[in-house]
Amino acid sequence: MFTLLRYATALTLLSCWSLTATAGEDAQTYLPVISDKPFKDVMAEDKADKSKVMKKQSGLLEKRYDLRDRPLGQAKMSGGRKAVQDGVRVKLPNGLTWDRLTHMTPQEIRDQGLFPEGFLPLPHVKHAVGGMVFPKNEIKTIKDLEGRSLERFDVDFDLPEQFTPEFPPPIFLTTRPELGDVSQGKLLSIDNYFDLMLGILTPVQIEGLRLLLTPFPQQQFNQTGDRKVERPSLGVACLDCHANGHSNAAFHLNPDNRPQAARFRIDTVSLRGMFNQQIHGSKRSIRSVEDFTEFEQRTAYFDGDQVTAQKKGVHLPNRPDQVALMAQMQNILDFPPAPKLDVFGKLDLMKADARELKGQELFFGKGRCAECHTPPAYLDNKMHDLKVERFYKDQTINGQRLHAEGPIKTFTLRGIKDSPPYLHDGRLLTLADTVEFFNLVLGLGLTSEEKETLVAFMLTL
Repeated sequence: MFTLLRYATALTLLSCWSLTATAGEDAQTYLPVISDKPFKDVMAEDKADKSKVMKKQSGLLEKRYDLRDRPLGQAKMSGGRKAVQDGVRVKLPNGLTWDRLTHMTPQEIRDQGLFPEGFLPLPHVKHAVGGMVFPKNEIKTIKDLEGRSLERFDVDFDLPEQFTPEFPPPIFLTTRPELGDVSQGKLLSIDNYFDLMLGILTPVQIEGLRLLLTPFPQQQFNQTGDRKVERPSLGVACLDCHANGHSNAAFHLNPDNRPQAARFRIDTVSLRGMFNQQIHGSKRSIRSVEDFTEFEQRTAYFDGDQVTAQKKGVHLPNRPDQVALMAQMQNILDFPPAPKLDVFGKLDLMKADARELKGQELFFGKGRCAECHTPPAYLDNKMHDLKVERFYKDQTINGQRLHAEGPIKTFTLRGIKDSPPYLHDGRLLTLADTVEFFNLVLGLGLTSEEKETLVAFMLTL
């Protein structure tokens, strides 16, 4: 009883502290625990503001990027149903060229305000609130399968569909590589997983998959009045974002920074090849799949604030009986087949063309890509600080305060064509954008032809 009273007292104090701290944002660490408005009033205000919020974000995207649907030749994602997008989509200031920009120093670019806006951190569609935002195809499919709504009443997904992964993504398993895609073209859900995976997965893996597909309360999707869905919600499942063990480009805010304005948008990463990864989370450097799984449920689901979790019904997975099983399932999700690569992750000389081979030479040479992305998994399991803040001044854009980003995890490049948008916050819409970004930030001096061959090589991965 004493422990419960002490916990309740602490929670009340933290609640009061968090509410007063919002007045001085620099002091803000905890999120408000108790809303000062009835749910129906909050929902009415959010619905009334939604069109204005979306118009503002759309204006930012239109200003930053060329958003047209322009496929890259015949290049398709691994399921063969969706085109890879072509070209650099980041817009330059009037009169500026990429060649001229790359011959300027970071200080000159910073002082003259010439860093392309599409290379700046990308704000959450509603940065002051944050939270998970799902693409329309995920929302519709889960609604059809389970009757569960992932649609928020205050915001919609912001990026055009052509810049998101193929949906539903194919599923490849390390345990049954001869089967190829085992998804049958369907999205795994709590409704169908057993029938789809019976005879393919072991009992332990099936139970791990069930847990990954079970919705649990989350900050914006829960059964309290402090939510962003119209009806009380069971919550979200791990694979609501990591669709079919891959990604659907759902995003939220990272749990590692405070105050709210200083947090980063986080694009959902693929779980493919998890067996080859030793650190997890773009900023947290979590050291095992088990730790990552437990962390997501305990705090990331609640915007990194465990104080609010108890009120909303946090699920605390048991380490040996639940977390371990969830981790086993994640650890058998494989990269898509790469028929032009040999067993060491390099191009087979008999299968690759001249452009791809030139791209590989640049990747391991002038492009310096392999210094972080080493084969065969094309990652180094390290954190790196690109110090992008050298190129821009601190500022606030659509509610996000830009500042030094610090170290981020090296992401795998295996199957990279399947994973747009790119970088940890999805600010880069195409592979060509990614090459242009690193060419500038790392001062590589690549020619137009060299950039194209690097993209050609990455398509083979």
